[in-house]
Amino acid sequence: MLANRTRLMFKTAAATVLLGAVGAGLVGALVLRGGWYNIAATQQHFQVVHTLLEQGMRDSVRHHARKVLAPDLTSAQQVRRGAVLYRDNCAHCHGGPGFAQSDWGKSMQPLPGPLVDASRHWNAGELYWITKNGIKMSGMPAWEYHMADAELWAVVAFLQQLPALTPKSYADITAGEVAR
Repeated sequence: MLANRTRLMFKTAAATVLLGAVGAGLVGALVLRGGWYNIAATQQHFQVVHTLLEQGMRDSVRHHARKVLAPDLTSAQQVRRGAVLYRDNCAHCHGGPGFAQSDWGKSMQPLPGPLVDASRHWNAGELYWITKNGIKMSGMPAWEYHMADAELWAVVAFLQQLPALTPKSYADITAGEVAR
């Protein structure tokens, strides 16, 4: 008798979870297919959507970058080269020491974050993977088609030094050089 009651409870719980999932899927499909979810770049995602996408992005980067091996990134010349590449290709969206991103960078959704602390959140392999492959639906392009591998690593070398730069030292390191 007890085994039958337990089996019935498990079947009821499983059916409830299944029906709830199907119902949530139908509501989600109705909202999306009905066009009710505002995807305009002028509107933020709901916090739950933003959190879900952000966590998925972090997990995906960590998964895909796990086998990327960073070369030595301590060369001053490599850091200078990365600084110039950053100035010419990244700063308009991400800003830099002493300045915010450009107006069109500020109009993007999601808003490109400042990279001054990127090396505290991502290791060198992850920064390289992000820079090389970009991030879908974020405005972050895949730079692998626009920069050589050595240039991508130079940007990563610079990003690792970025937290220590003052506006003056950033201006000094990027002054007068041309990226290409």
